[in-house]
Amino acid sequence: MNLSLYSAATGMEAQQLNLNTIANNLANVNTPGFKRSKIEFQDLLYQRPRGVGTETGGGNLVPTGVEVGNGSRVAATAKVFTQGQVNATGEKLDVAIQGDGFFEVQRPDGTIAYTRDGSFKLSPTGQITNNDGMPILSGFQPIPPGATSVNISETGEVTVQSATGSQTFRVTLTRFANPSGLRSLGGNLFEETSASGTPETGQPGEQGFGHVLQGYIEMSNVNIVEEMVNLIVAQRAYEINSKSIQTSDEMLQSVAQMKR
Repeated sequence: MNLSLYSAATGMEAQQLNLNTIANNLANVNTPGFKRSKIEFQDLLYQRPRGVGTETGGGNLVPTGVEVGNGSRVAATAKVFTQGQVNATGEKLDVAIQGDGFFEVQRPDGTIAYTRDGSFKLSPTGQITNNDGMPILSGFQPIPPGATSVNISETGEVTVQSATGSQTFRVTLTRFANPSGLRSLGGNLFEETSASGTPETGQPGEQGFGHVLQGYIEMSNVNIVEEMVNLIVAQRAYEINSKSIQTSDEMLQSVAQMKR
């Protein structure tokens, strides 16, 4: 069996997934709170016609063996939770996280999801929501009708002025020991998993939690130049693997024509 055909095929499949990951990163270059994914590869099992350290008699051992690889595979598409660029919007309900932390979002089924997208909106009842109308938890309280101002400090203290008086409360942030272990749900949301660890809640600006910035939005952490370079590398790797298949096919063709 010509292993080069199968090894090159696994390489092409892995690079196709690599290309898909890069394309998704580029597609979300302007998505608030989006975190880029990086793909990680592993080599497959090896065939060992001659094992290293095999005894050859007289107490002699084979110093190096024969190992033939079977290609590669994608081991993970890990999220990279580096800080994205913070852009000023001037909107009073736009809140960016500068540093570590997530906002809590209540999904329609009652479960909790987490987001870095702080482009919040106000529901008809005064509830703070995301763009899909899901309530934002994290200590946010309803804003009374006719509120004249909403001020949020970097440490999360919220002061609401209205005709009936002043209202104050403090928002919280949530973090995980391994944020790369969160499950992506789409809609700028993440879900807790056993790999991410249990959520830890704290105050902005305390115990390593990030600060919150009113009137700002954290944009995607995708670097277009870096992704374009990765795109070129993936394309070349795909071409090289396809060339391996072509060469293997020509070798098999030569063997098939030897009898003629």
